[in-house]
Amino acid sequence: MSHRLGELTLDGERAILTFVRHLPYPVEAVWSAIADPAQRAAWFGETSIDGRAGGVIDMVPSEPPGTAEQKRMTGRILVWDPPHVLEHEWYQSLIGDSVVRYELAREGDSTVLTFTHRGLGVRNAKGFTPGTHAYLDRLESYLAGTALPSWLERYQEVAPDYAASRRQTEVSP
Repeated sequence: MSHRLGELTLDGERAILTFVRHLPYPVEAVWSAIADPAQRAAWFGETSIDGRAGGVIDMVPSEPPGTAEQKRMTGRILVWDPPHVLEHEWYQSLIGDSVVRYELAREGDSTVLTFTHRGLGVRNAKGFTPGTHAYLDRLESYLAGTALPSWLERYQEVAPDYAASRRQTEVSP
């Protein structure tokens, strides 16, 4: 699994998570893995998507443990531009309101995925960073046709790297 860390940027009381992944798959394959409910269910969890701007997305991640209602995320689709941009609101009872954006850019036969999650509270964002990393690793494994890593194990593996990078950032003048 890759150890490419995402970035956590603070904007006052809010935070933005940004991950850039270079995926050796065609943009159409990556789009399908993100936007097709059956494919998304394989690496993320149960998903329904009304694929259009103004449509609704509803997701219940298969991991981490918790009740469906605690984990459920829903929201309106803000941008639906296949196979380039999917942006949607992210409403989750435990977290508060935010926005997720997947941008796919063709790079030869490969895809550059830029994932952003903006509007999170700073505390929640710090927990979401290794969790998002784990989900993106699962996406990569799904695309590769290999066994998906456990979300919890990946979270535990990468969380110390994010904690260390935050300490370095906080110590710097």
